[in-house]
Amino acid sequence: MLNPWRLRLLSRLDTLGTVRAVAQDANLSASSVSQQLAVLEAETRTQLLERTGRRVRLTPAGLMLARRARAILDHMDTVEAELRTLGEEPVGQVRLGAFQSAIHTMAVPAVTRLAGAYPHLEVELLELEPHESIPALRGGDADVIITTTDFVQLPLGPDLDIVPLATDPIVLVTSSEGPRGPVSLSAFADSPWALDVPRSYMANLTLRLCRESGFEPRVVCRFSNYLMTLQHVEAGLSIALLPELAVDRRYRVSTRELASPVTRTIAAVVRRGTPLRAGVNVVLDALRQPPDLPALAPWVDESAD
Repeated sequence: MLNPWRLRLLSRLDTLGTVRAVAQDANLSASSVSQQLAVLEAETRTQLLERTGRRVRLTPAGLMLARRARAILDHMDTVEAELRTLGEEPVGQVRLGAFQSAIHTMAVPAVTRLAGAYPHLEVELLELEPHESIPALRGGDADVIITTTDFVQLPLGPDLDIVPLATDPIVLVTSSEGPRGPVSLSAFADSPWALDVPRSYMANLTLRLCRESGFEPRVVCRFSNYLMTLQHVEAGLSIALLPELAVDRRYRVSTRELASPVTRTIAAVVRRGTPLRAGVNVVLDALRQPPDLPALAPWVDESAD
């Protein structure tokens, strides 16, 4: 029989890449991880790893088992949850990852509703930007994520199920009120810009839109926190492109629509191919009821027309 703990170690090796990283993640020694993987090879009578110098990598059989292991482990979690509930209310833990601006506007309201309806369900909130949440979901470190489907550098593939929730416009944020109406980014080619951290969704999007407008932005700061960005903009030290959902109205800033509108689709995403636990289902149901926020437009399936 396959040992689920050893399967989890193999799956983590596929995600993290090295035995040392798996050991740190599992709070074990590297030698212990190697021993357990060797036992798994003996149990399966299959070579799962090949050694190249001091490193190991997965064989095609090991890669197949590692990918299937995630589905096996998800199914075991589902069965355990069903045994505990036997048709009663959802219980156990669901790990919900969400990007920064969706934490307090979408995730917290959903979790608050669930806490009142299902007192034995624990939803663990994880702040994860799209470039972090998608690998976390695929690697089994999150059960549900709130992300955007528009992150072209890290596309959502057929291994994931997508539940569109809403659309959110991208706006230019400045410290002073300008003329009304949409703006062209080319008018701000000489301005100082605040950007998100490198390789993040908003950093990549800002660079792409500025370059399409014919200029390279003069970056004067990078923040992983939108509130710090808003404070910097409020002080007149920079301008920024932000999702409107991220613009906290406590800051004295002005938002302007773009002459060429850009929106992001906000979606809940789960792994495909495994039965959804009752807890995951009620989290998805709660997220389908987005709060009434001016920035958010309900998602409409235009293909249905």
